Amino acid sequence: MHITLISVGKLKKGPEKELVDDYVARFNKAGPGIGLRSLKLVDLTSGGGLDAEGKLILNAVPADSKVLRLDEHGQAWTSVKLANQIAKWRDGGTPQLCFLIGGAEGYSDAVRDAYPDTLALGPQTWPHRLVKAMISEQLYRSVSLLAGLPYHKA
Repeated sequence: MHITLISVGKLKKGPEKELVDDYVARFNKAGPGIGLRSLKLVDLTSGGGLDAEGKLILNAVPADSKVLRLDEHGQAWTSVKLANQIAKWRDGGTPQLCFLIGGAEGYSDAVRDAYPDTLALGPQTWPHRLVKAMISEQLYRSVSLLAGLPYHKA
């Protein structure tokens, strides 16, 4: 199963980008051994309004993807639950898993309608650059849990 992280806006050089790049590299090193072939980042141009960003998101989602929108009003899962759910999708034959990070205004109605499933990284509102780092870390943590690596210490 391939995983894609689509976000409106691009990280500039700095600590958040370094974190994201590190977790993506770790994921892509450990993931293939457990059937998680790759974690790919897709950065979309921000601006133009909610509907314009929504069209970019809709066009960027790979075909046959299970899609979760990151949203502070979404379901809050533990790291273990996220890992187990990723394993269920993988084992059930889901070819693509896609996580969405909307722009500063959120998601257009078209994106909300197309992809109603949501995941929260907590009830707070987070800056997009931190959300990208946090979900990248959680995806690597999922790989480490599923592969039995010593990263997760709960």
